[in-house]
Amino acid sequence: MTERDRNTEAPGLARLAGLIADETRAACLLALLDGRAWTAGELARHAGVAASTLSEHLGKLVAGGLLAEERQGRHRYVRLADDRVAQLVEDLAAQVAPEAAARRPRTLRASSAGSAMARGRTCYDHLAGRLGIAVTDALTGRGLLRQDTGFALTDAGLGWFDTAGIALRPTGRRPLARACLDWTERRPHLAGVAGAALCRHALDTGWCLRIGSERAVKVTPEGERALSELLGIDAESLR
Repeated sequence: MTERDRNTEAPGLARLAGLIADETRAACLLALLDGRAWTAGELARHAGVAASTLSEHLGKLVAGGLLAEERQGRHRYVRLADDRVAQLVEDLAAQVAPEAAARRPRTLRASSAGSAMARGRTCYDHLAGRLGIAVTDALTGRGLLRQDTGFALTDAGLGWFDTAGIALRPTGRRPLARACLDWTERRPHLAGVAGAALCRHALDTGWCLRIGSERAVKVTPEGERALSELLGIDAESLR
């Protein structure tokens, strides 16, 4: 990269950093990593700010290309603009995870919520936490996923998804398989088209259920049986 290129990109990078460098906006971006659309009111309550204040923040995030919005009647919904934004937010969160982990939860409720998030959660549209790592390790151990030169499904892996009834539908430039650094486990879990398809299948079939108001998920007894049969994952490791 030439000096001229750096000078051209610097203002854009500074603007992007400025958008994220606000605690309220950061809270919104982290909440939206659950992959769902939230109303402005829901995000205002989550961030602990007035609706008018939150509206101003959302306007900046939409104008900056980090959020997409849609309206249904009187309601204004927002979601992360795309998976690249989700990857950016998750990668940044992974950088501050050790500092956050060092702070003890102030309440039993916060401790329980943190434990649930660490056990299993969604990271935008794929599985994360110990659940995501367990699935990734099982796929790798069975020769379905390679990690030696970046994440890539093997031919056997493609066949496994087909046999399991999990459709892989590549869209745009999104890779079929991608490594995403897990901010609680400090190891990569499966993202990309395959990670999203697996997560969607787990939720649609009832293998996993969302719990609480954040991104936490838990594996159901049906999910434990399915993951044991399909990937040999020990049920105890999912609890």
